[in-house]
Parts: sequence; C-alpha cells; structure tokens
Amino acid sequence: MSHSEDEKMTGTLTPDMEKTPAEAFVVSGEQADYVDDLNDHVPRKTGPFAPLWRMADRLRTAGVETRGIERVPPTERQQKHVYDLCTMWLAADTTISTFALGMLGSSVFFLGFKEATLVIIFFNLLCTIPVAMFSVWGARLGLRQLCLSRFSFGRASLAPVVLNCIACVGWSTINAIAGAQCLRAVSDTHRIPVWAAVVIIAIITLVVSFMGYRVVHIYEKWSWIPVAIIFFIVFGEAYTEMSSPPFEPASRELTGSILSFGAAIAGFALGWTSLAADYSVQLPEDTSAFAIFAWTYAGLNVPLILVETLGAAMMTTITANADWNDRYLANGSGGLLSGPLSKLGGFGQFLLVILALSIVANNIPNMYSLSLTFQTLGPYAQAIPRPFITLLGTIIYIVLGIVGYSHFETALDTLLVLLSYWLACFTTVLLAEHYVFRGGKFSNYEADAYGDWSILPMGLAGTLAIGAAIAGAVVGMSTVWYVGRLALDITAPYGGDLGFELSCGFSLVAFIPMRYIEKRYIGR
Repeated sequence: MSHSEDEKMTGTLTPDMEKTPAEAFVVSGEQADYVDDLNDHVPRKTGPFAPLWRMADRLRTAGVETRGIERVPPTERQQKHVYDLCTMWLAADTTISTFALGMLGSSVFFLGFKEATLVIIFFNLLCTIPVAMFSVWGARLGLRQLCLSRFSFGRASLAPVVLNCIACVGWSTINAIAGAQCLRAVSDTHRIPVWAAVVIIAIITLVVSFMGYRVVHIYEKWSWIPVAIIFFIVFGEAYTEMSSPPFEPASRELTGSILSFGAAIAGFALGWTSLAADYSVQLPEDTSAFAIFAWTYAGLNVPLILVETLGAAMMTTITANADWNDRYLANGSGGLLSGPLSKLGGFGQFLLVILALSIVANNIPNMYSLSLTFQTLGPYAQAIPRPFITLLGTIIYIVLGIVGYSHFETALDTLLVLLSYWLACFTTVLLAEHYVFRGGKFSNYEADAYGDWSILPMGLAGTLAIGAAIAGAVVGMSTVWYVGRLALDITAPYGGDLGFELSCGFSLVAFIPMRYIEKRYIGR
C-alpha cells in the first residue's frame, strides 16, 4: 500500500499493516483527524467534539495554535532563538507572586532577612537545575513535559498528570489573588471589587495562552522589562526603611524555620519542572544542550533570587513604617508594594497597576500547559481542542480566586509545600530513568511512541515510587494541618519540613530496584 506525498504532509494517513503500531499513528498535530493511544481510536472531526474542531479550524486561520500534545518533529520546528528560553522564564518569575514568596520568610516562618536570603539563594540554585535539564529534553525529543513522563512512569503517569492539572489551576488561582491584592491597593477611595480584579487578570492571561506557543513566547520576551524597572524603583524608594539585623543564634526552631521556608522555595522553583519541555519543543533538534541549559538556568535564577530577596527585605520595613504596615495588613503584598510607590503620587499608582498585571506573565505558562497536561489524560481528552481546555481552566480559577481571596498567605504556603513533595518524586523518577536506565542518551527513547503502551513501561516502578514518596512526605511534612513525626523531631510544635528531601530519597530508593525488575522480567 502506498500513499502520496500530499497525504503524508497533511497528516491524514490512516493506520495500515505496513507500519509498526507507533508509526501508524504519527500525524501532524495541526491536521490529524483522530487521536489514538493504540487502545482507543477517537475521531476529532466526526466525534462528539466535532463542533469544537470546526471552531478550532476557523481559529487556526486567525493564528490560534490548535496543536496539542502531538510530537513536534524536527522538520516542523520554527523557533529560532535559544535565548527565548531566558526571557520566557525572566517574565514568568519577575512578578508579584515571586515577591510574595520572599515575604513568607518573615510573615510565616519568622526568619530574619539574612537567614531568608541565604535560603532563597541556596534552594533556588539547587532546584532550578532539573528545570533547565528538562528544557533540553523538550528540544531533543519534541515532546511536552507530561508526555515525557510516560517513558519513566508508564501507566502510573496518570498521577503526575492529575497533580499537574491541580497545580496549574492552583497556581493560577494564587497568582490571580496576588494580582487582585495589588490592583485593590491602587486606590483606597475607589477600590476595585475583588471579582473584577480577578477577572481582569484572567482575561488578559486567557488571550495570550489561548493563542498558543508562538504568542506566549512573544509576550514573555518583552513583558518582564517594565516590571523589572518598577521593582528597582520600589527598592530605591524603600531602601532607607530597610534593616538587616544580625544572624539569629543557632537553635532547633531556627533549623525548622529554614527547612520549612526552603520547602516553599523549592516548591516554587520545582514548579516549572512539570512544564519545562513545553516551551522548548519548537527549538531545532541540534540546538546546543549547554546553551539551552544556561539560558534557562539564568532566566530562572536572576528573577527568583532578586525578586524574592526584595520581598524578604521589604518585610523588614513594616516595623519602622506604621503606614506601610497598615497597607500590608489591608492588602498583603500589593499593600506593601504600594507603600514606597505612594511617594510618587499618581505615577506610583500607575506603576502599581503594571505590577498587578505582571502576574499575567506567570499565569500564562500555567494555563497554556494546563491544556497540554489535560490532553495527556488519554485520547478522549486529547480529542478536545487545546484552546477550549484553556478557556475551561480560566473559568475554574476565576471562581476559585474570588472565593479564596481572603486566605492568600495560608493557601500560598500550603500549595508551595505540597507541590515540593510530588515534584521531588516527579523529578527524581525522570532523572533516574534517563541516566540509570537509558544511559543519558536521547537515542534510547522512541519519541514517536509516546502513546504506544506496548512499548512504554508498565508503570510498576512508577507506582511504587509514588507510594514511597507519599510515605516520605507524610513523615517529614510540616504544614498548617499536619506535622509529620520526623518533622516534629526537629522542633515542636511546628516542626521542620523534611517532606521535600524525604520524597526525593524514598522515591529514588523505591524506583531503581523495581525498574530493574520491571525491565528484566517484562522487558520494557
């Protein structure tokens, strides 16, 4: 049986017996008429989602990306500049949510400025390494991050997929609240309603993430610049109010606070590991791995370290300035930022609006990757056009943001810590599979078989690793609703959070021997 070159280019080939199962279902992400994980053959154009695909076809002519999780083959890569990865993460992390994270060192964990700064530097430099590594994987294999997890977790990859959907929506909710706080702090006399502030942020986010990969990178390339300038202005206006007390004497309480704040920092930095490859799949396959790693690593750490440190420094001002303390108590991070900017009058209010909208740059990758993550649930999810999943996710987090507005700091701390637990397992398993069982070589992956469950791992090792990670998190966690036994051994009653470290260690110990058994007796 033969097919014309035109048929091959349009991606409308149907499965035939001359091809392997994996090859039979390799089609263009923009033109495929069906999706299939080799167990379910789900039509797009004639199935239950046909009306959505007819709308998607019209949207595509307007420049909206409708490609989902289908692999981007080397011949279709369109991204030219590797430094786009740097600006991507610069924008995503030069936001008020990063600033608010730095504030937690004092507001939640009662650390001094110097201790908080050292935690910020160390945990960011450590936990952004896997994000930069996974960016290389995206360019080499052309697969989205949660599709890559199938090569290590196998069928157990369903758990990371579900958790990442929750994380994307959770982060978008937290970010929308932070932005809303900032918008409401602009004026005390004409304060914008909570619902309106959340909706404004969500709509701007939706427009960019709805359009897709190319527009996401264009927006992130430039949006960080004015925000970075404003943060420098905030520092300049607040510098005289800042203080740096001496280091606190060593104690169990200090150790516990450092570990717990470190878990929060880790949760934020590691949060990008489940999205990293999504933003490098359009780079040429032969792009320098060192360049990808270096640009990504720099783009992450420069804003994370500087903006979080600014947040920690600003918390030292509330004891010296009663007005700024009142603003902080009324509107959280937005109120604290409004203090120094109030010196600039109306121009300062304008800058505060820009800061509030900076949160859009952080929510965009969450909403774009949510649509890709959701499609990884299976062929029926993949049969829904990507833009409409983004729309649904936006509606959900608007509701959550309005309802949860008054619980920002508690929600932020809890989300960050819980994220660090599962992302530690996720990162550990992917790296162990790559370096221990695939020799660190991308040639040992059958990238086009990302949906072929007869080739992918069974998932026994992945399942055991997840169970072990949960056990490690339970005994080591320190949260507002539960403190594990080992965390209590550090200091009572609040504990010192070891859940991140134990999740990583337990999952590694469980995964490697079981994966050896899985490969030896099952062969995949």
